[in-house]
Amino acid sequence: MKEIVLEHLEKSFGDHKVLLDVNLTVDKGEVISVIGSSGSGKSTMLRCINLLEEPSGGVIRYKDEDIRKLNLSKYRAEVGMVFQQFNLFDNMTALENCVKPQIKVLGRKRDEAEKIAREFIEKVGMTAFVNARPRQLSGGQKQRIAIARALSMNPEVILFDEPTSALDPEMVGEVLDVIKSLAKSGLTMIVVTHEMAFAREVSDRVIFMDGGVVLEEGTPEKLFGNPKMPRTREFLSRFLNG
Repeated sequence: MKEIVLEHLEKSFGDHKVLLDVNLTVDKGEVISVIGSSGSGKSTMLRCINLLEEPSGGVIRYKDEDIRKLNLSKYRAEVGMVFQQFNLFDNMTALENCVKPQIKVLGRKRDEAEKIAREFIEKVGMTAFVNARPRQLSGGQKQRIAIARALSMNPEVILFDEPTSALDPEMVGEVLDVIKSLAKSGLTMIVVTHEMAFAREVSDRVIFMDGGVVLEEGTPEKLFGNPKMPRTREFLSRFLNG
């Protein structure tokens, strides 16, 4: 079943065209990594999928429905997003950060929301920090709470926008381990990442974006092992030989 379909997606900021003609189909349960240089349109594509940016052209479908016709809060509950900068509420504990969206968006009772939040906080290895506020947490810990918050909404899809780019190198592994375990759970995931070893290990498919288009896509074996496009080869050689 097709979960998300992008057809001729375009996005401009003034005269600057960031996405030119992006076509992509994401199947239910598929894990896709999106790689490419800075400025290639990766994060903008994710932000359009989550309607944080309004597409300038083309259509995005979720379960065959044009996302612009859906209830936005309900859609964002089903298609969750984890950001580079965590986006936690500083005045709330880790637990409250995971509870409040459930009550507000899904209308859950507090007891149920708290039970679900604690379950996912445990899943990401953060039970000891349920009452901590974000300023008391390391970057890696904040990102794990952000992942627990997204999971607490019981999403069908999670979009990860470079989830390790704001982290110190020693924190990267702990967050990638959480995402790897999610990849095995059957959740549909689109991960924008600079972590090539991670993309190679967990993805069903890897997308290489360049200049606002999907230039090449394939299994990790094909894309990393035998890229067709010269630009893909050039990009990968910098990472794999660097």
